[in-house]
Amino acid sequence: MDDKLNSVSMVMARTDERLRTGRHAADRVWATGFGGLDPVIGGGLRSGGLCLLAGPQGLGKTTFALQLTRNVVREGRPVIYFSYEHAPEDLVEKLVALEAGELDDTNQARLTAIREAFDAVGGGSMEERLDDVVAGNEALSQVRKYADLLYVHRSTGSATDLAAIRKAVDTTHHLTGLSPMVVVDYLQKVLVPDGPAEEMERTTTVVEGLKDLAIDAAVPVLAIVAADKSALETGKRMRVNHLRGSSALAYEADVVLILNGKYDIVARHHLTYDLGNAERFREWAVLSVEKNRFGRDGVELEFRKRFDQGRFEATGQNVNEQLVDERIFTD
Repeated sequence: MDDKLNSVSMVMARTDERLRTGRHAADRVWATGFGGLDPVIGGGLRSGGLCLLAGPQGLGKTTFALQLTRNVVREGRPVIYFSYEHAPEDLVEKLVALEAGELDDTNQARLTAIREAFDAVGGGSMEERLDDVVAGNEALSQVRKYADLLYVHRSTGSATDLAAIRKAVDTTHHLTGLSPMVVVDYLQKVLVPDGPAEEMERTTTVVEGLKDLAIDAAVPVLAIVAADKSALETGKRMRVNHLRGSSALAYEADVVLILNGKYDIVARHHLTYDLGNAERFREWAVLSVEKNRFGRDGVELEFRKRFDQGRFEATGQNVNEQLVDERIFTD
């Protein structure tokens, strides 16, 4: 019998078995670890679901995705991070900085210090190089605890297509005995062999393929997406209609998250009557839940940026100020 053809009674029997054994929620929901976000999107990312993460350049999309990845693997679940933009070694440095930032009560841990230690001329193990870095070795110890569950795939736009992504998912399942969450950084770089010249058609192929992968492998897929030029050049707040390449992005996705700088999108009166707000707002990013098949959309949460430590502060909160679509500049 075709394994893709299921009677409703078969689906109900599998669901009943999961519910009886208590595995239903654990199998299907993958908590992001970001305060305020999980309750909005149904407890976390969901197996079989496609989540898109967008935002202007420099707003921390990779930082957010990598931190979410780390939160998942700390719970004992494997993740494959398909990195089209960053070398695996760079991601390791960010993980160490993230852990150091959370461990260091003195607020002195810095990503730059960790990079300098790794790049220093001469020999020495990672532990030896991090001896003089605030919380460096403690952070490295934390990363080692989940390192076996986090797989980084050095992906390229000239070689890594949907078939390669599926193959890596199968390999990881074989190695760990568990289905891995998939992170793609970023979607528009996925190769489409012999694909159409138009980016819109290529993007449609990729997003549909990632959605199929999520359903077929019963895993959550998180993909970073780029914005079109109008969102970057006209000064408008990034919205779901600014995702670059295809209307299929918004259609196929189950959840769409968009990062914007709080200072850029807060209403002018919050800056006019309290000049100190301008500097404070620059420290925060607003994460908008633009689409959500598993709960409410139109939700706006804010997270403090700690890019000097390669992370966001994970305790999010609702945005109290009025936000607008046009960016506001007062300098």
